Amino acid sequence: MDGMSLLKRIKQQRNLHFMVLPGMAWMLVFCYVPMIWLVISFKEYDITKPMWDSPWVGLFHFKEIFSDDRFWGVIKNTLGISFYKLIAAFPIPVIFALFLNELKNIKFKRTIQTISYLPHFISWAIFGGILLNWLSTTGLVNNIMVALNIQNERILYNSDPRYFWWIAVISDVWKELGWNAIIYLCAISGIDLNLYDAAHVDGAGRFKKMWHITVQSIRPTIAILFILAVSNVFNGSFEQIFVIRNSMNLPASETIDIFVYNMGISQGRFSYSTAVILLRSVLSLLFLLMANYASGKLTGESLF
Repeated sequence: MDGMSLLKRIKQQRNLHFMVLPGMAWMLVFCYVPMIWLVISFKEYDITKPMWDSPWVGLFHFKEIFSDDRFWGVIKNTLGISFYKLIAAFPIPVIFALFLNELKNIKFKRTIQTISYLPHFISWAIFGGILLNWLSTTGLVNNIMVALNIQNERILYNSDPRYFWWIAVISDVWKELGWNAIIYLCAISGIDLNLYDAAHVDGAGRFKKMWHITVQSIRPTIAILFILAVSNVFNGSFEQIFVIRNSMNLPASETIDIFVYNMGISQGRFSYSTAVILLRSVLSLLFLLMANYASGKLTGESLF
């Protein structure tokens, strides 16, 4: 495509480009401009002085990270929660979208969709408050478990580190199930209906159609979202963990985001916390490259 044809195409699609501009501006201001401050991970930053006046310390903060025993516990919690989310929170929206697509009653289907979407629009401050109330000793969960004789005594679930990972995973699935299923439903809506008609003529049942047509047609979407999910294992949900954590479940709830918050905001160790963020970004990039390579080899689908 030469320069003139490119300009002509941009002119023809100018309305679409104008719609993209606010998103690009947001990304530039909040995602790219702040990257300038990553340089303080190599400095001993003093908030009372300009950034460039702070002395260089090289890799001092990175060495400190690897010698910090607390940091390895943070990595364990982050990867542990992310791993369980990957094996539970990732496939469940896919399965939900597949079965939702099989519903023939349009009103019932739309009702289920609406109900599943609603939790996404509730902030974690409110949703977490509801969750903590249900998990209290007099809450809904304990009432049900005791009534069914599953447990003999009431348990304060959110104060026991043994339950925290599961609380984080289940609450995340519950809140984001409908929203995460949207992209799969959109992909399913683009499948040629003639494929289903041909499969029906060949005698294929509903589940065979689902597996051999629906799943195979949205496989590229599933693969790409899985790659992105793997690359995101070091980026825990700060809002979620911040709301439901407390001092008693700290051994299981201190993730990288919470660790950075405590070090940077609470203790004022800006250079150290920035070094942690930079290290996390590098690890996320490595995971993205590995997941992309593995997906390309195993499924033939990859980002690049």
